[in-house]
Amino acid sequence: MSKPDIHAFAGFAERLADRSGAIIREAIAKGRSFDTKADRSPVTEIDRRVEDSLRRELAIAHPDHGILGEEYESIGLDRDFVWIIDPIDGTKAFITGIPTFGTLIALAYKGTPILGVIDNPVTAERWIGGDGLPTRRNGEAVQTRKGASLADAILGNGNPEPFDAGERAAFERLRSDTKWCVYGGGCHAYGRVSDGALDISIDGGLDPFDYCALTPIVRNAGGAITDWEGRELTIHSGHRCVVASGSPALHGAVLDRLSRH
Repeated sequence: MSKPDIHAFAGFAERLADRSGAIIREAIAKGRSFDTKADRSPVTEIDRRVEDSLRRELAIAHPDHGILGEEYESIGLDRDFVWIIDPIDGTKAFITGIPTFGTLIALAYKGTPILGVIDNPVTAERWIGGDGLPTRRNGEAVQTRKGASLADAILGNGNPEPFDAGERAAFERLRSDTKWCVYGGGCHAYGRVSDGALDISIDGGLDPFDYCALTPIVRNAGGAITDWEGRELTIHSGHRCVVASGSPALHGAVLDRLSRH
């Protein structure tokens, strides 16, 4: 893929994020009622409205591309280009008015995420990164913190509840080997790994619409992001425990701790 292609796709992805942000900011003033899905997770009318709006934009601009979203049926996952949408990542935070939620938008090429956007419409923070497009936060280039040892590392975890007993033991082992841990960051935490404020972010029970946008952002800021077995994340990876680290060396140490469970 040539650089003009990725830049054009990035510009389009940012326009999608502008659209989603406008819908969410307008909706916040009108309340946050919600329904409960079959998996017991909450969903709001705003989740559905944002995803529907972005799908309509995609159908006009790129009718030959596939779409993988959280709220509606996937389309064309076997196509070369597939867009991945999480309209509100962190719906529980959105409902309760805690501004750690965001819209996640990614583009995958032959299954591999090559472009990602994390957009928080409340804090006005946006991270974007892609192959051939170094990661930026609000337009400024960012990089992960280099040289941190595991003992000096600051760890982030969105929510420990999805971990099963073995995963929880592995997480606690990793946590005890790091400097300290902050909870509840959600997708924000992966943006913070990319700009060096956090060294590690780890979560369980994620799906492709949760992690595909994070992957190019962390990777193109100098970090590493995989599942807990060190496998690359694609649109076909399925339900996974995911971990991101500020450097490949740190990531190796993290995976070593996690593998002992």
